[in-house]
Amino acid sequence: MSTPWRATVLGSQVAELLRRPGRFTATGLSLLIAAFVVFGAVMAQQIVTATVVEKFRGTPETVSLVVTPGGDGKDLGEAGLRAVRRTPGVTEAVGRMEGGSPLDGSAVERYLGLSADPGTGALAKVRLLDGTYPGGPGLLAVNTQAAREYGLAPGSSLTLLRPEPDGEGTRRVTVEVSGVVRSTATNDAEPTGYAPGPELGRLLGVSAYSRIDVRTDVGTDLRTDGRVAELTERIRQAVPGALVRSGDAVRKEEAREAVAEAKDTLELVTVFLVVAVGAAVLVATSTFRIVFARRVRQLALLRAIGATSRRLAAALVVEGAVVGLLAGVAGVLAAWGCGRLVPPVAGRFGHELFAPSRLPPAEAVLTVLGTGLLAVLAVLAPSLTASRVSPLHALRSAASGEGAGSGVGRTLLGLLCAAGAALLARQQYSGLPQPGDTGYDRFGALTGVVLSGGLAFLALIALGPRLVRPVLSAVAVPLRRTGAAGRLAVAGVGGAPGRAASVSVVVALGVCLVGSALTCLASLNAYERYRQAVEAPADFRLYARDSETLDRSLAADLASHPELSDVTAFRAVEVVEGTRGATISDLDLGGVRSGVSLTARTGSLDHLEPGHVVVDADHAHRLGVRAGDRVTLTYGGRPVQLTVAATLPGAGPYGGNFFVPAADLTRLGVDAAPTAVTADASEDGVRGRTRAQRAVTDTLTGPERGEGRVIAEAAGGRAGESDDLETTATTVILVLGLTVLVAVVGVATTAGLTVVERGREFGLLRALGLSGAAVHRMVTVECALYGVLGGVLGLALGVPYSWLVVRVAQTSAPFSVPAGQLAAVFAALVLLTAAAGTLPALSASRTSPTVAVARSE
Repeated sequence: MSTPWRATVLGSQVAELLRRPGRFTATGLSLLIAAFVVFGAVMAQQIVTATVVEKFRGTPETVSLVVTPGGDGKDLGEAGLRAVRRTPGVTEAVGRMEGGSPLDGSAVERYLGLSADPGTGALAKVRLLDGTYPGGPGLLAVNTQAAREYGLAPGSSLTLLRPEPDGEGTRRVTVEVSGVVRSTATNDAEPTGYAPGPELGRLLGVSAYSRIDVRTDVGTDLRTDGRVAELTERIRQAVPGALVRSGDAVRKEEAREAVAEAKDTLELVTVFLVVAVGAAVLVATSTFRIVFARRVRQLALLRAIGATSRRLAAALVVEGAVVGLLAGVAGVLAAWGCGRLVPPVAGRFGHELFAPSRLPPAEAVLTVLGTGLLAVLAVLAPSLTASRVSPLHALRSAASGEGAGSGVGRTLLGLLCAAGAALLARQQYSGLPQPGDTGYDRFGALTGVVLSGGLAFLALIALGPRLVRPVLSAVAVPLRRTGAAGRLAVAGVGGAPGRAASVSVVVALGVCLVGSALTCLASLNAYERYRQAVEAPADFRLYARDSETLDRSLAADLASHPELSDVTAFRAVEVVEGTRGATISDLDLGGVRSGVSLTARTGSLDHLEPGHVVVDADHAHRLGVRAGDRVTLTYGGRPVQLTVAATLPGAGPYGGNFFVPAADLTRLGVDAAPTAVTADASEDGVRGRTRAQRAVTDTLTGPERGEGRVIAEAAGGRAGESDDLETTATTVILVLGLTVLVAVVGVATTAGLTVVERGREFGLLRALGLSGAAVHRMVTVECALYGVLGGVLGLALGVPYSWLVVRVAQTSAPFSVPAGQLAAVFAALVLLTAAAGTLPALSASRTSPTVAVARSE
C-alpha cells in the first residue's frame, strides 16, 4: 500500500503552501521583483541593441563588397579602382577617402573634415538639399553642420590651409561651395565637405583610397553564394593583396561598434543590479524566517511523528526553490510584457524604439533558474533553524518569529566585521594621494573601499538587533508624545529588534547606496565645474605670438562689439618661489565664465584683498601652506611677502600658480600692459559663437594686429563629459532605486505577516478601547519607523564612505553633501515605507475584539 503524497514530509509542506497561497505571495514577492529587474535589464539591452542596429546608417545597404588595402602596405589608387570597375560582375564601384583641413578667414581656428563621395547613385552617402553637387575642380559641397556653424551657402567661398608639397609653409586653396548636403551616416555630426574621389584627391594632394565600395548584380553572402565567392576571387586577382569583405559583414561590424557605448552603460547597470538582487535575498530570508516561525507547531508535530531534521530542512528548501522558480517565471513574463509595451508607448512620445520579436530563451531560462537558486540561498538558513524545532513546541502556540539571532556569537562576528572595515578604511585614508602624485593605484584603492564597505554592511547585519533599540530611543522621542498609538508603535518595533533589524537593514542598504551616489555625484559635479572653469574660463583667449604683452586698447576694442561679453584683460609673469619658477597672475578668479565656478580647498576666493594671494594645489602642497599662512615671491630681485587667502583644490586657470590683486602685481614692478585678453560670446549656441568669432576676426584685422601677431584660441564645447557623468549617475541612481523598491516590498511583506501573527494583540487592544483608527495609525507608524531606522543607519554608513570614495577617485574634488537631496530621499523613504503598511494597517484596524480570546492560529 503506497503512502499518500500528503503524508510525506515534502507533501505536507506542499499542501501547506497550496492551502495558504498568501504565504507564497509573501515569500515570493521580493524574488519576483528581483527576477523582473534582472530580466528587465536583459530586455533593455535587447531594445537598445535592436534600436541602434535598426537606426544605424553607415555603409549603404546597396554595397555588396568592400575592398580595403591588405597587409602588404600597397595603397588603393585610381589604377586599383579602375581594375575593380572592369571586373566582370561589378555594377558600380566608388573610392572613399577621408581627410580634413583648417580654414582661413578667421582669427579663431576652424576645421573642416573632407570626405569623398559620388553624391549621386546607389552608393552615395549624402543627399543634396540645396544647390548642386560638385562636378569639377574647385568645388565642394558642405553638410548642414558646416553650413550652420560657418555661415555657408551655395556660392560661398572657402579657403583651405594646405601644407606645401615640400612640407615647408602653408598654401591657401580657395574652393567654392556648390551645394549643401545631408549625410545619411548616423555618426556624421562634424562640419564636413564632400566631393567626388578624384577631385577631393587633387584637393588633398593624395591619390590613395582608404576603401572601395562595390555594388554587384549577385548576392552578398560569401559563405553560401558561389557567385559571390567567385567574384570576390576575381577582385583579389585584379587588385593583388587587397582585402575583400562582404557589405553585410562591414555593416554588422559598424553596428556592433555603434552599440558598444550603450552596452558599456548597460554593463554598469548590471553591476548595480547585483545589489538589488542581494537586497531581495535579504528580504526573502527575513520573510522565510517569519513564515517558518508561524508554522513552528506544524513543524514540531512532524518532528513528533518521526520526521528527521535533515528531511524537514530538505522539504523546506524544496519549498523555497518552488517558490523561487514560480516567482522567476512570473517576473520574466512580466518583464517580457513590459518590454513589448515599451516601443508603442515610446512612439506616442515621439521616440522610435524597436523590441526583439521573440523571448530570449537562454536569458529567460537562466533568470528563472537564478531566481530559484536565490530562493534556495534565502531559505537555507531559516530552514536549518526551523528544522531543529523541538517536538515539545507542538504543545505551545506559534513563536513570534523573534529568534535568538542576537546572541554573543552574532555580536562577536559583527564586531570583527566592523574592525576589519575600520582597518581597511584607515589603510585607504592613510594612502590617499597628494597633489602631483602620478603613481597612485586608484582602482586598487577603490577596491579596498568597496571591501571595507561590504564588511561594514555585514557588521550592520550582525549588529542590527543590538542597534535597533538605541537608535529607536533617539529618533522616537517625539512619537512617544503623540498618544497611545505612537507609544505602542515604538514598543511594537522595539519589542522585536531582530525582525526590525532584518527589515531596516535592507532599507539602510538602499539609502546608503542612493545617498552615496547622490553625494559622490554632487562632489564630482563640483569638481567638473571647477575643471571647466580651469580649462575653459572663457570662450576666447587672445595673446601675442612674439611679444610678451598686448596693446592696451585691445580689450576696449573687443568690448565695443555687442557679440562679445565679459571681456577681461589680465597679466601673467614668471616669478621665483624659493628656488623654482612659477607663474603669478592678476586674473580675477571670481570673474570666470558664467555658470561655472572655482572653489577653494581652504579659505575663500571672495573679495581678494591687497597683500593676499591664492595658491594652486601643487604649490600649496609643496610649500605646506593653508589659508592664513605666509609666502614669499620674488620678481625682478624684489621679494614680496603675501598672506594666503585661499588654496585651490587643483590647478589654476591658464597655468597660473599664484593669483594676486592687480595692485599687488603692479607693486611688484610688472608692466601695466596685459599679456592676455579673454571674452565670451554674448549669445549661446552655434549662431552666437559664429557671430563672436567674426567679431574677434574683425578686431584682429589691421596693420597693428593682423598677420597672425595676435593669436585667438577658442575653447571647445566641454559639456559632453559633464553630460555623460550626469547620464551615467542618473542611470545608476535609478537602478539603485530598485534596492529601495525591494526594501519597501520587504516592509509591506513583514507588516502583512506581523498583522496576521499579532491578531490576538490587536484584538486585545480593541477590547481595551483602542479604536480601529488608532490601530491603523499604530501599524502605519511602525512601518514608517522601519524607514526611519533604515534611513538613519544608511546615511550614517553612506556619508563617510562617500567622502572616502571621492577622495580616492579624485583628490582635487571638493566634498559636497547635497543636504536637500538627502533629506528628500529620507522623507520619501519614510513616506514609502508608511504607505507600504497601508493595507496591513487596514487589516489590523478591522480586527474584532473577540480575537483576543481566540486561538492564535
